[in-house]
Amino acid sequence: MNCIVLGGGGFLGSHLCDSLLAGGHFVRIFEKKGSSKINIKHLINKIDLKEGDFSDLDNVREALSDMDIVFHLIGTTLPQSSNDNPIYDLSSNLVATVQMLDIAKREGIKKIIFASSGGTIYGVPQVLPIPEDHPTLPICSYGIQKLAIEKYLHLYHCLYAIDYAVLRISNPYGARQSVESNQGAISIFIERALREQPIEIWGDGSIVRDFIHVSDVARAFVKSINNCTDYRLFNIGSGVGHTLRDIISEIEKEMGHQLKVTFTYARKIDVPANVLAIERASQALDWSPDVPFSMGISQMIRDRKLLS
Repeated sequence: MNCIVLGGGGFLGSHLCDSLLAGGHFVRIFEKKGSSKINIKHLINKIDLKEGDFSDLDNVREALSDMDIVFHLIGTTLPQSSNDNPIYDLSSNLVATVQMLDIAKREGIKKIIFASSGGTIYGVPQVLPIPEDHPTLPICSYGIQKLAIEKYLHLYHCLYAIDYAVLRISNPYGARQSVESNQGAISIFIERALREQPIEIWGDGSIVRDFIHVSDVARAFVKSINNCTDYRLFNIGSGVGHTLRDIISEIEKEMGHQLKVTFTYARKIDVPANVLAIERASQALDWSPDVPFSMGISQMIRDRKLLS
């Protein structure tokens, strides 16, 4: 298949490109002009790189030309910052995506696979683990625009028969995750621990999250290419919840000493718990996570030590 990964130079996108290439697919990456290529430097001679503005119709049209599958991983905002400027959040993500869908219709794209947010779409959960048919009441603009994109994918499927899949991803972690964006608790905690800096936790550390290794997420994306079931929405997580204190304990166990931790005010965008039910993905995609929580953290610490 000819595959384009929108946002393929990022943390998750670069791992997806690795998996697609390993599966024998042709891979094109679309990235913002001038963006860092550090995550894909090992792939530069194996992929077709297009640079441009996701909001520019000509740039997107050129990028989608001759492609079969579109993996949409572009996002311009983060959950914690999206409420600060919801107009920008919507214009740069939702509007730009609908423009892309219109181009995809004209270019004859066979399938669009979208990286949604299992961590924000559902809002405060009524049950745990959270199934795909749980009510969707996001409490941040980021989750609202992700949900709106899901609805537009369904609309374009109904109107123009463009196939699609939505992966509602929990909290991915692993190699190449940037610590500069202040997103990704495991990555940030490990980085600060290795630098012998205090780790700041919002709230009392009791919030529960579903952490999934990036390699497992990449496999789920590739598996979704050939999904022939009636299901198009999939939770992609570990199905197991861990607190922020659990992360600290695992890092301390691996490093052999106690970490300095400080606590600050809880954030309004943080739901108390989020753990995803993954039975649908297991059955329909023949997928399940391979990397256990403790193994993933140990691997990250070893990788970061090698880099430093």
